[in-house]
Amino acid sequence: MASTDRWRQITDAVREAGRMGVAELAELTGASEMTIRRDLEALADQGVLERYRGGARSLLRYGDEPPFALRAREGLETKQRIAAAVAALISDGESVVLDSGTTCLEVARALEHRRLTVMPLSLHGANALTAAPHLTLLVPGGRPRPGELALTGPLTTASLAALRFDTAVIGCCGLNATDGLTAYDLDDAAVKRAAIASARRVIAVAEATKLSRTALAFVAPVSALHLVVTDDAASDDETDALTTAGATVRKV
Repeated sequence: MASTDRWRQITDAVREAGRMGVAELAELTGASEMTIRRDLEALADQGVLERYRGGARSLLRYGDEPPFALRAREGLETKQRIAAAVAALISDGESVVLDSGTTCLEVARALEHRRLTVMPLSLHGANALTAAPHLTLLVPGGRPRPGELALTGPLTTASLAALRFDTAVIGCCGLNATDGLTAYDLDDAAVKRAAIASARRVIAVAEATKLSRTALAFVAPVSALHLVVTDDAASDDETDALTTAGATVRKV
């Protein structure tokens, strides 16, 4: 099992149980106790759990979003495939507002050598484009969320309200035909809504696993999205429902 998959399994198991011992986690994952101890130290460093002698307790409540550093390692190849497909849809000379999140960070990296004007909505995205040779980088105001470094608050929404973009690339925590596009964080949801309102075309990026989720904060109905780019693991039932709700869906 890859370390990323094991970390996710450990995170989910400890969150469900509240706390678990090293021996229990070793049996669950099939890894050695030494490996589990290293995993727990790494997850503790990311704020996922708290170590105690012989085990760990979860610091995540049900419904909390896993930390950025953990999510950034998950499904990286899938995120890069989605990012490449989105980059191919954007023409040189466009102005683009780029949402926060791990998939949108990969979109930023895919746009690094393009002739574009880009406003990333996170410091992770801005850092990825700082040295881009041909790109005009715009940085909004706002308050970075710890770990995520997503920019939120009235300065961010005011920056978005002052501009009009050709394309908005929007990430999500959940997306389905019934509940629309949702996010875990209320402030993040407000920024996503402002980004959608500022753009002529809206592209949502979502790995297949997010098409079966609904997070706390409503962002927009599916009809507000022009295109959803997901991966080929998405079920036909889920993508057909999105199409019926008003969005074009592309699997990559």
